[in-house]
Amino acid sequence: MPEPFWHPNRIWYQAKHPLSVLLLPLSWLFCTLVKLRRFLYQKAYLRSHQAAVPIIVVGNLTVGGGGKTPMVVWLTQQLQKQGYTPGIISRGYSGQSQTWPQTVSASSDPHLVGDEPVLMAQRTNCPLVVGPNRPVAVSYLLASYPCDILISDDGLQHYPLRRDIEILMLNGHRRYGNQRCLPAGPLREPMQRISQVNFIVVGETNNKTAHAGEWSAQRLLGDAHALLNGQKTCQLSDFSGKTVHAVAGIAQPQDFFTCLSAAGIQLITHAFPDHYQYQKADLDFADDFPILMTEKDAVKCQTFASAAFWFVPLEIRLPDHFIKTVLASLHNPRNSRHG
Repeated sequence: MPEPFWHPNRIWYQAKHPLSVLLLPLSWLFCTLVKLRRFLYQKAYLRSHQAAVPIIVVGNLTVGGGGKTPMVVWLTQQLQKQGYTPGIISRGYSGQSQTWPQTVSASSDPHLVGDEPVLMAQRTNCPLVVGPNRPVAVSYLLASYPCDILISDDGLQHYPLRRDIEILMLNGHRRYGNQRCLPAGPLREPMQRISQVNFIVVGETNNKTAHAGEWSAQRLLGDAHALLNGQKTCQLSDFSGKTVHAVAGIAQPQDFFTCLSAAGIQLITHAFPDHYQYQKADLDFADDFPILMTEKDAVKCQTFASAAFWFVPLEIRLPDHFIKTVLASLHNPRNSRHG
């Protein structure tokens, strides 16, 4: 079904959309306010917290998914291989807990702490703390665990917390849309901001979409895992030519559907809002077709899973020397901390 005329995907990513033009005055106001806010933090008119250990921020310039969660998982695993003891802090978006900060484990309730933190805890097995106040979350984590480096998930615009390295994630197909700030476009900050980050990592890319100065991250779907028994796996090719229900409650569900279609799978697609809290009835399709979902959706469906439920993890692959380049930049004395 085509997206309606007023859908953000059309307003932000369609050239010269009339609603985007009408929203330009609000966009200019928003742009002015975010630039003023960053200036106040840079000049120390507003206080920012400097942690006792280095902090790597992974974030977006645009609204919506850009591959932050797979990048945080990959970066954490690479740091562990390099001998570091990393920790992760996150906002815990969609979490309904009344008490913050919260430590997240692989068995935490995603309804309380958010779906992405639970997924990251399951994939990395490293200390992870969520909370709306990131400086408080950092202090809480460092007081509880002997971490020597922290990763701030989706923290690019959270200037109360100082950072050493900024990694900007970008969707290789959508890129920056119409390059306008909210609400006329998808940008959280003006385009000038991209010149101030350390690394730009472009997901879903090939040699034609990764621009000069950007790192290309290949996005890959792993084997399917049975939700009732995560040790039971099968290759996606086993579903080739078969009809399945494809479920995705992520920022860009079509990306997941496209990857499954490329594997030759016949899809009945079900797109849900990002961070959707599933109920059993949502996935009761009254037939015997398998149900393939993202790993992020799976953490919220474990309590009512059936034998038909499978999740497909999304992974990224970066050049081997990327992590070495990040660490070299981290230890370069000329690389001053970002405000």
